[in-house]
Amino acid sequence: MRSIREVARLQFEFGLSQHDIARSVNIGRTTVREMLVRFREAGLTWPLPSDLSDSQLEDLLYPQEGAAKFPEPDWRYVYRELRRRGVTLRLLWQEHREEHPDGLGYTQFCAHYRDLTRQLEVTMRQVHPAGERMFVDYAGMTVTIVDPASGEIREAQVFVATLAASGYSYVEATWTQSQEDFIGSHVRALGFFDGVPRVIEPDNLKAGVTQPDYYDPEINQSYAEFARHYGVVIIPARVRRPKDKAKCERTVLLVEQGILAPLRNHRFLGLGQANLAMRPLLDKLNHRNFQRLEESRHSLYLAIDKPALRPLPDSAYEFAHWQKARVNIDYHIEVDHHYYSVPFIHAHKETDVRLTERTVEVFLKGERIASHVRLRGPQRYATLDEHMPSAHRRYKNRKPSQLVEEARQIGLSSATLAEAILQAKAHPEQGYRTLLGILRLGRRYPRERMEAAAQICLTMHIYSSKGLQLILRNGTDRIQAQDRETPDAGVGDHENLRGPGYFGPDASASSGDRSC
Repeated sequence: MRSIREVARLQFEFGLSQHDIARSVNIGRTTVREMLVRFREAGLTWPLPSDLSDSQLEDLLYPQEGAAKFPEPDWRYVYRELRRRGVTLRLLWQEHREEHPDGLGYTQFCAHYRDLTRQLEVTMRQVHPAGERMFVDYAGMTVTIVDPASGEIREAQVFVATLAASGYSYVEATWTQSQEDFIGSHVRALGFFDGVPRVIEPDNLKAGVTQPDYYDPEINQSYAEFARHYGVVIIPARVRRPKDKAKCERTVLLVEQGILAPLRNHRFLGLGQANLAMRPLLDKLNHRNFQRLEESRHSLYLAIDKPALRPLPDSAYEFAHWQKARVNIDYHIEVDHHYYSVPFIHAHKETDVRLTERTVEVFLKGERIASHVRLRGPQRYATLDEHMPSAHRRYKNRKPSQLVEEARQIGLSSATLAEAILQAKAHPEQGYRTLLGILRLGRRYPRERMEAAAQICLTMHIYSSKGLQLILRNGTDRIQAQDRETPDAGVGDHENLRGPGYFGPDASASSGDRSC
């Protein structure tokens, strides 16, 4: 009681402000104000009677609990209202005093409320605003599931989500704690609660938190995208600080005791059967009254959490996996042994790839630069014309007739060779590159030489640009042209040679006679 005596002395003798009194006595300004209020409510004046002891002063300022002149408030109403946004104990006390002017003073009001909460379950000790926070975690126990086809026995994980204000909970079994299962459980939990809280507080498992950190935890990209879709904030619990999410820890324990333990000897044929078996036990947990409080998680959910939750978005979040991919020289990225094009100007750059069940989206520095339908089956390519350089588009869009017509500008033999090349291939597209090679040679060599070389290729059934180039490089077309221009060489005229008339008309006969 030394503090109240000093506070009264400084107030009534020196007229100090409450702020100065608080600094002098080293107590809070709110405490100073409360002391002075109680001093006046007790009808005391300064100076205090010399025979007034500290215990007597305490009885006057802080009457014993249970005095008939102080009506008790409805503590269940107080507990429930505290979870509404903006509601405080002082506001509720003021409302109580308006209804009961002779009711409890503020200090006693707070003291009685603290006494009440000490008697409640651990899950009821934390006070969270309605609709503010959802805790998520996995139970330590698993559910045994048998594959009916193979007989393989697997242990399924059990996901638990709890609304902080009411304790209303959702439970489901999933095969793993992977990103896809983890985020999928979040989506189904929000659907079960029929609303979205402002904050989701997970543990630091890898499916949600890439790098745990006391000050700046790193949320993985898929989990962060889920949060943006629903407009929630992800605030992971501190590492090795279970009291940060004591309500969820308590709910996990209740789930293990009230749901998983009763089902421990069951063998379920699939996840669906296991979740159907857990649902009635979950409803029982949510509808069971708290100890010493005639409220259940479900009734509190309807009264305080449900009205405060924000509405669900128009569509549920579709899980997306993110990965890195570098753009190859052919302006394609590789994803699951398939190849997807991006604008060619981004060749050699590293991109972020968002994969859903149906789409592949490519991002560079947060900007989407390409989108494709996801390919399935054997290795395939997805290439968009707008991603290609102009020269590649011209090549891709050329038709066989256009290539033959360009060869005809060189000459008839070149056009005939082009047609022969297309006919020789099993598919015309296989001859495109060969024709492009021939047209390139046509820009390097004279028209006459190209025509001569093309005629040689036709004669010798050579249907490749390399063969035509070899003929031109070796000059084979020129050699054959010279052979055609030079006449056949005879014996010719010479003065030492005798012609057929030299022997006369009887030369043959006389010659024959001599031989005889």
